Amino acid sequence: MDIESLRLFVLAAEKLNIGAAGRDLGLAPAVASARLARLEKSVGADLLHRSTRRVSLSQDGAEFLPFAREILAQEAAARAALGQRGVAATGTLRFAAPSSFAQLYIMPLVTEFLEAQPGITLDMRLSDTQFNLIEGSFDLALRSAPLAETALKGRKLADETRILCASPGYLAEYGTPETVEDLETHRLVAFRDRVPRPLMRNGQPAGAFDPRPERCRLVMDDGASQRGATLAGAGISVNSLWSVYRELVEGQLVRVLPEIEVADGSVLWLVYPKANVLSPKVRVFMDFLIDRIGRTPPWRAG
Repeated sequence: MDIESLRLFVLAAEKLNIGAAGRDLGLAPAVASARLARLEKSVGADLLHRSTRRVSLSQDGAEFLPFAREILAQEAAARAALGQRGVAATGTLRFAAPSSFAQLYIMPLVTEFLEAQPGITLDMRLSDTQFNLIEGSFDLALRSAPLAETALKGRKLADETRILCASPGYLAEYGTPETVEDLETHRLVAFRDRVPRPLMRNGQPAGAFDPRPERCRLVMDDGASQRGATLAGAGISVNSLWSVYRELVEGQLVRVLPEIEVADGSVLWLVYPKANVLSPKVRVFMDFLIDRIGRTPPWRAG
């Protein structure tokens, strides 16, 4: 199977434009079309639907695309392994991350990364709803959770600390809890699944943050919105320290039961499918994020 034809197909699938994909590779439109036709003949399937107005992926093309990307990644990794360090990090990097973290820490760095890596295009999927890396054909993702999936490999970006906090206004009206048991009488703000979160004090179990329906009337699936609701006085919530440290420093939020931490084993991981070769584009982006964020996390400053 011709590597350059695969490269052309991947570009055409990403741009949905055969002529533009061909130009990126120095090919005339007619040559690009003929090369794609030969690839389709060799695999025995129509990979792209063509009309006078538009190009779209066929069902076969959508199923073939992640394998084509993987072959290109393996080819680049093989060159690097043979000492061809001049192999540039190129291509589209499909990256998934929690929206709340990305807005605060990744988006301010994107321009710097793209200027340093002119051959890479970032295709970012930002949502606090977790994507399936393998089914979604993602190259890399940021996960704030224990690394439990056996199909994934990862590098740690930073430690994760989750704490309880509330607004000064809420605490003035409803009082400040002095023990974990006091949470029973407070309004709680919950994230998505309403799973009880184990609490620890000095490394020892100290009960749980349990957002049962009778005392939790606000549930959401977006970290930034949860932070906003807590700022507005909706109740006590569990938040990642990276999400609220500025508000804590400025006094807009108060840490509740400051000796308590949520003990759910979460770590900030950069993860990728175990079956994938670690391609140059993935490696340089991981190295960049670890250097800019992980070495000295802003929320640990001071």
